[in-house]
Amino acid sequence: MISRDLAKKIRYIQITTSRAANSTFAGEYESVFKGQGIEFDEVREYQAGDDTRAIDWNVTARTGVPYIKRFVEERELIVMFLVDMSGSGVFGSIEKTKNEIAAEICSLLAFSAIKNNDKVGLIVFTDTVEFFLPPEKGTRHVLRLIEEILNFKPEGVKTDIGAALDYLGRVSSKKTVAFLISDYLDSNYEQKLRVMNKRHDLIAVTISDPREVDLPKVGIVRLLDSETGEGIVIDTNSDKVRRWYRTKALERKDKLKRTFFTSGIDQIDIQTDRDYLKSITTFFLNRERRLKR
Repeated sequence: MISRDLAKKIRYIQITTSRAANSTFAGEYESVFKGQGIEFDEVREYQAGDDTRAIDWNVTARTGVPYIKRFVEERELIVMFLVDMSGSGVFGSIEKTKNEIAAEICSLLAFSAIKNNDKVGLIVFTDTVEFFLPPEKGTRHVLRLIEEILNFKPEGVKTDIGAALDYLGRVSSKKTVAFLISDYLDSNYEQKLRVMNKRHDLIAVTISDPREVDLPKVGIVRLLDSETGEGIVIDTNSDKVRRWYRTKALERKDKLKRTFFTSGIDQIDIQTDRDYLKSITTFFLNRERRLKR
């Protein structure tokens, strides 16, 4: 049994995000994802007028007769959510924590997916993969997905994005739309990002809090890393300290953007003090515009 408070939170997320999925993203999801994937159907002999780029040279060489590959549009997609539940996800200086925002984003995108008859699944990870919910359809399945994120009690506190990507590779043989939702407080995963994006449609969803960029003036404080346990004491009244802190944070964000750009990965930049609907809407519009070129 789930608690009354958790049930109310799940119901609230269901109402708000399903409404947005039916109105704001009614056509955007289908135009951006549906019809973009194709799967192999068969080979047949080449006929006059066929596209020569579709020739299967291996079969042609083996038979001595030109053959082409036929592909059909994928009618059903698999959407996977890779959600980082490491220690830093419980942080939130405004109204909601990063983990709560992650649950709402997954809900919004999941309701958009099942509206288009697609399957959705979930991978929860910290420094290892801690939970896997196989892809399925239907509202009940989406509600379970939301519950798992909101009610999850992780064993690990650190982050290993590479481990999550490896796991995705093992459980998803079919091309998958994968939303990797994290604050990306990790390193040495860039190569795996590039490799996995060649096999799947990988989308980076970065979640950050304004206090991770700008420190308020509250005197001398001890900052504790929620994933490593390490801490430092700083004077937040010092302009020099706050400028240093902001510079380091912006450098990390810029480095992330360059990593995604060079890897050919779309990024949805989410901040806990801003409306994530606008960020996701911008993502859909930009991707749709690019696909029409």
